[in-house]
Parts: sequence; structure tokens; C-alpha cells
Amino acid sequence: MSSRLTRERLEGVLGRFSGRRLVVAGDFVLDRFIYGHPKRVSREAPVLILRFSKEENLPGGAGNTAANVRALGGVPVPVGILGDDGEGRILRAILEDRGIDTSGLVDASGYATPTKTRILGGAPHAIKQQIVRYDREGVLEPDSPAPAALLRRLPVLASGAHAAILSDYGYGAVSPAAVGPLRESLSPGAPVLVDSRHALSRYADVDAVTPNEEEIEECVGFTLGDSEDALARAGEALRRKIACRTILVTRGSRGMALFSEGAPPSIIPVHGTDQVADVTGAGDTVLATFSLALAAGATPLEAAVLANFAGGVVVMKMGTATVTREEISRAMEEDRGILES
Repeated sequence: MSSRLTRERLEGVLGRFSGRRLVVAGDFVLDRFIYGHPKRVSREAPVLILRFSKEENLPGGAGNTAANVRALGGVPVPVGILGDDGEGRILRAILEDRGIDTSGLVDASGYATPTKTRILGGAPHAIKQQIVRYDREGVLEPDSPAPAALLRRLPVLASGAHAAILSDYGYGAVSPAAVGPLRESLSPGAPVLVDSRHALSRYADVDAVTPNEEEIEECVGFTLGDSEDALARAGEALRRKIACRTILVTRGSRGMALFSEGAPPSIIPVHGTDQVADVTGAGDTVLATFSLALAAGATPLEAAVLANFAGGVVVMKMGTATVTREEISRAMEEDRGILES
């Protein structure tokens, strides 16, 4: 790690998050959590019966990225497609309750808002564990008029923004065709970042991407195992393949790896403990923090380290959660191994 990578420098970057306007275009998902207390084993089948406790609905996918941008002091501009259904209305209301303008979200008739329902159980005063998850997935067909209409609106919505995030979960709201219009509409020098589940290699000539290890393996065609040499080869191979300046690989309990043009690879150790509460949506938190930091003028390494602290904080929260600048500051203050004194 660089000797110039100090808490003071990173606090300066955090201070510039406020008011940064970021387009968040992609697949907006409703994350639903149903909590219950164990009652007994069913007589009808060998399954646990839970006594219902509560239901919680939270923004997922691109919605979680937008929520994290907002929690960090930025101004998210959500651009996406919701179903004309109850889940879509719930998701829109959640974002609006958090002070997020949803005028860039359009309703599509016949499209089901993607909804991921997690059922959790545990004793009343214990941490609840996920028992099962089921997904209701609406996928926009290639000939659907909604993505094309959204693409036409994108330049107006993105005009003058400080950065843009494309969050592609594979539901069809965004595609690589959005990169060009964004480039033409953003503020000069504003970065374009991409997080894509299965189409990352199609997003050429963007500024940064944030794959996990499984996603980078899919792109380069070989497995990484525990080898940092293989990881380095994969990072550089992907960077050349898609002409991308910066690749931030999230590695779970092993932290992150950064591959950036003109700089040696950086392995960033995980912040905090590997005994986490919930990893749901942690990648969205990392993406939001990394993007805001780049928009605020941070170097890729500074942005990656801030995102690493944010990820370490959010996995200690239950559900699809967000982080604040104050929480990141506290995490840096408690740090004893990543930053210079």
C-alpha cells in the first residue's frame, strides 16, 4: 500500500462526496425479507414451521446502489424500469421516502418488478439466518419498447452528472448501448462504471468495473483458485479485453484486488472480521462508494480503499443495508493494518 494513503487524505475525499450527482442506471430490484421464530417441525413434511414476526422491504440491485449513494451524501439519479405492479409501487415509495427523485424510473406494462424474497428464522433475541430465498424475476424481452425508450431519455437525465453507474443484473433494463450516450452527456472527465452479472465482457471502453472473483473467471475463461498470480493474470487480461482503465475485484473475506492502468496491482486486505452478519447487497455498497470517490477526484487506490472500508461496515448489518460517511470515518479510525498512520 502507498505510504501516501493516509486517513487524512481519505477523509478529504469523503468530504467531497456531498452533492456529487451520480446517474444509477440499471435493474431495480425489490428485496423482501420475511422474519419468523421457530415454532416446531411440521407433521406434514420434514420442514421447520416459523411463527411470522415481520416483513421488511428494501431497495435491491440498482436501487440499493442508489440508496447507498444517497446515504453517503451524493445525489443519485435512478434510471430504470419498474413493473406496473404492487412491488414496483413499493420500491418507488421506498426510494422516495429516502429523498431520492424517481422521475427517471418508468413503469412497463406486463413487466414484473424483480423481487427477491428471503425467509429468515431464529430465536427472538438471536441473529436470524436465511432459510430459503425465492425470486420472482421479470425479464424485459429484446423487442420490448421500454429499454429503447429509456435509452432515448438517458442523455437528458445524465446531463452534467459527475459519474454514471450501470448496474446490469441481467433483467434487460440496460445494455452496453448506454455507454455512448452517457459519455456524451456527463460532465467532462466524469467516469462511467459498470457492474454486470453475466455480460461484463460486452462493456468495452468504460472507466471501471467491479466484478467478483466468479464473474472475472467467467470473463477470462480460467479459474483463480487461491492463486494471486492467477488473479493478477485475470485482472490484466480483462482490463485489456474490454479496454478498461480500472478493475476492482471483490474477494469476500480476502478483501479486494485493484488493477489500474499505469499502476502495479494492489491487494487490499479485508477490513474488520470475517465473521459477517449478512453479505446481501454488499457489492452495491462497494460500487456506490467506489463511484462516489472517483467522482470526487480520488485516485483508483484511494477509491478502492474507501470502498473496502464501506464493504467491511455493511456486512455487519442485517438485510440490504447502506453505509454513511461517518461510519466509514469510524472504521478508518479503528483501522490498524490498512492505512498509514
